[in-house]
Amino acid sequence: MSSMKYRLVSGLLRIAGRLSLASAQKLGSRLGWLLWKMPTKARQVTDINLDICLPELSEAERHELSRSSLAHTGMAMLEIPLMWEWPVEKCLELVRETEGLELIDNALAANKGLILLAPHLGNWELAGLFFSSRYKMAALYSPPNMPEFEDYMIRVRGRLGSELVRGDRRGLARLAALLREGGVAGILPDQSPRGKGNAFASFFGMEVKTMTLVSKLMQRTGANALMTYAERLPDARGFRLVVRQVEPGLDDKDPVVATTALNRSIERCVTEIPEQYQWEYKRLRHRPAGEINPYNPDRVC
Repeated sequence: MSSMKYRLVSGLLRIAGRLSLASAQKLGSRLGWLLWKMPTKARQVTDINLDICLPELSEAERHELSRSSLAHTGMAMLEIPLMWEWPVEKCLELVRETEGLELIDNALAANKGLILLAPHLGNWELAGLFFSSRYKMAALYSPPNMPEFEDYMIRVRGRLGSELVRGDRRGLARLAALLREGGVAGILPDQSPRGKGNAFASFFGMEVKTMTLVSKLMQRTGANALMTYAERLPDARGFRLVVRQVEPGLDDKDPVVATTALNRSIERCVTEIPEQYQWEYKRLRHRPAGEINPYNPDRVC
């Protein structure tokens, strides 16, 4: 059953990979509209997150942002097959504008490693492809639920020599070694962490479980860190690759100080293009003991 499911998924990816960017974004936007219009879990979670995280917006503004956010989520879903199936050169041609690349050159000039933090904002697959085309890079990943899909994912994400490492002890040791050698490590920083490597820190005003991995890597290796995202330009014109400084305190030995700085760094990027953030992810589900789960008010964390 698993191999049959893989053949089906890989076949759909190959078909979707034949689309143009304009067609993928148009179809994805319509898919996102359906997710918003119908009583889906994605719409429910998006609305809850926006109510909690952006209370300063009016109800009408949050309503419109919810619709736009799910449209962009649909676009991201249909863009990923392009990033995986298109030739690398064709993917890289989608980067029409850049901002802040000098920050990377300055960080690497210090002969230290660099941690690139790419939240689920815009097209993170393109951001990873762009930087792996320029630097010796490794990216942290979690194995998919479909074992057969892992080899495919490693192959397409590593087409430019980027090394993919699992988020286990061996993988983290490899990531630290690469950073000590002056390489670049890519991490998605806005996922709810598993295991003991976490602390509770404010994210848009709510205390949530946040990874301490970034601060520990910085402390162990002396690496610098920067934020990055690939902003979707209107009318299928491509993307703008953006690099931003992180907030002070990200390498602090106090895990609460460090994770608070991490979340503030993410927040600053998200507020620049909030409609392109993956608001349908249950980022707020892991809260301190005794607090209410916002997605299920009958459950206490």
